[in-house]
Amino acid sequence: MLDISFKLNVYSTVRFRVLTSPPDFSGEQTSGRAFLNSCTLYLHLALEQFSCDEEKIFWTLAFFKDRCVMRWSENLFCQEADTSIFPIQSWADFEQQFWSQFFPVNIEADAVNALEGSVYYQENQTVDNYLDSFLSLVSDAGYTDPRTLVVKFCRGLRTNIQSQIATTPFGRPADTDLEAWYAAAQRIDQAWLTNEAFQSTLRSTTTAPVCSTLPRPTPLSMFHLSQPAPPPVLPRPTPPVLSGRHALHLSEGVIDAKSPAIS
Repeated sequence: MLDISFKLNVYSTVRFRVLTSPPDFSGEQTSGRAFLNSCTLYLHLALEQFSCDEEKIFWTLAFFKDRCVMRWSENLFCQEADTSIFPIQSWADFEQQFWSQFFPVNIEADAVNALEGSVYYQENQTVDNYLDSFLSLVSDAGYTDPRTLVVKFCRGLRTNIQSQIATTPFGRPADTDLEAWYAAAQRIDQAWLTNEAFQSTLRSTTTAPVCSTLPRPTPLSMFHLSQPAPPPVLPRPTPPVLSGRHALHLSEGVIDAKSPAIS
């Protein structure tokens, strides 16, 4: 079995690392034009890295990673293995075959349907990305009337951008000046993006409230407090034994201070 992956990797990962390579191609017809344009741009910028059209074709086929498009490239290499000649000899022939395989069957009708619907609307895209896709659809659809193009472009813009341009008291673009509408939309979108970046910086630098680091008091229930010891009970002194007259006075509850001391 021919080791196709090894041969392709030679052209995609070893020799060409200076410029950003195109994305992998999935075989979808909606992305065929964008992929071929990316490859063509790279080839023009790095022309000195390719010695012949065959190398350009091999390098482009290295980005065919999906199963469906890999089957098409495998068929080309199988023909080369059988005949010892690669079936596509020039870059122009490769573009033509790629166009027939991976471009929409009716590009003009598809573009017209897109512009007459809402699938081309800006939504979450930047104005630059929206403008790129809009111009591609306009080119495919063959629209040339400036007023019609302004209406289509404005309808697809986000409401806040379109309203800001339309309600500008001075310097509002004319309804037939498409370039002025493009520039105004890009200027407003760029200002919005700059302000959003500034606001996000402010939010990220806002200091959070500082929490107290003092230790929390320990509840009294955590301590085992001992009860104070009761005072010691002292023994009561034994009263002296009295006799005679002294005993008589004591029994009557009267103590005679003049009584003579007990001998």
